[in-house]
Amino acid sequence: MAILVTGAAGFIGFHLAKRLIDDGQEVIGYDNVNDYYDPALKYARLEILKKSDRFQFFQNDLCDLPALESVFQRHSIQKVIHLAAQAGVRYSLINPFAYQKSNLEGFLNIIELSKRASVKNFIYASSSSVYGNNTKLPFAVEDNVDHPISLYAATKKSDELIAHTYAHLYQLPCTGFRFFTVYGPYGRPDMALFIFTKNILEGKPIDVYNFGKMKRDFTYVDDIVSGLISALTKPFSYEIFNLGNHKSENLMDFIRLIEDYLGKKATINFLPIQPGDVPETFADISATTEKLGFFPTTSIDVGVRKFLDWYMEFYRK
Repeated sequence: MAILVTGAAGFIGFHLAKRLIDDGQEVIGYDNVNDYYDPALKYARLEILKKSDRFQFFQNDLCDLPALESVFQRHSIQKVIHLAAQAGVRYSLINPFAYQKSNLEGFLNIIELSKRASVKNFIYASSSSVYGNNTKLPFAVEDNVDHPISLYAATKKSDELIAHTYAHLYQLPCTGFRFFTVYGPYGRPDMALFIFTKNILEGKPIDVYNFGKMKRDFTYVDDIVSGLISALTKPFSYEIFNLGNHKSENLMDFIRLIEDYLGKKATINFLPIQPGDVPETFADISATTEKLGFFPTTSIDVGVRKFLDWYMEFYRK
């Protein structure tokens, strides 16, 4: 019996699939390998996963319902970890229909087929962006999240509501995770750590919004994966958890860690905050710790160094 991981060619999906394979699990990967960012990085991740005979991969779009349905028909899937989505707050201002397709239609397809297959545990990715401009810190899952300030956040909140409906109507066990600023090796090129590193090395300026007055709960990818796996054997009728490092870090301190490692100072363009962005994120993980035994172990100085070690090896051979 296999675990279906959607978004397996993506950043978090790759790390999750690899951990599951290393733990002896059979994994079915599903991803459309789109060109939102350089597909070469996605194929590099897949090449690592394909080295194992416990990994099978299907390259299709979640919105292709017959293709997705055929995977459920051909395999005994008992657990689903749904990570595939159109990511990015800023890109949702440019291409809103990509979010409607992937995050709404795609989500409905995967959860409907999971219901039909009587999946024992449906785990899915939400986002800390659902908290919008909440001023109460740290963000707790009990907080009101009815006022998203980006379309991306609105689609993730919608996914939580769809999951609640399926849990209520069909008793499909659903667990959602709100991720907080995930980073690490093989990370997404549209994320700050990746952009900052690339530009500093190339002598190009970096854009820093809200004039540097930004704080983020940076969470190392291995900790995110540990949180997801902690829910695999603990199906809930319906729950939402935060997955964060439980520490809000100053963005300028984050940049200094990169500068120190590279031995180069950044040229910084200080800019106003962007539409859809928030000045601070901070995860309350008390419920995650209590119910799943989750607690992050990677500090940003260690995590940033691991990313930079990977980047220098992968891109500057």
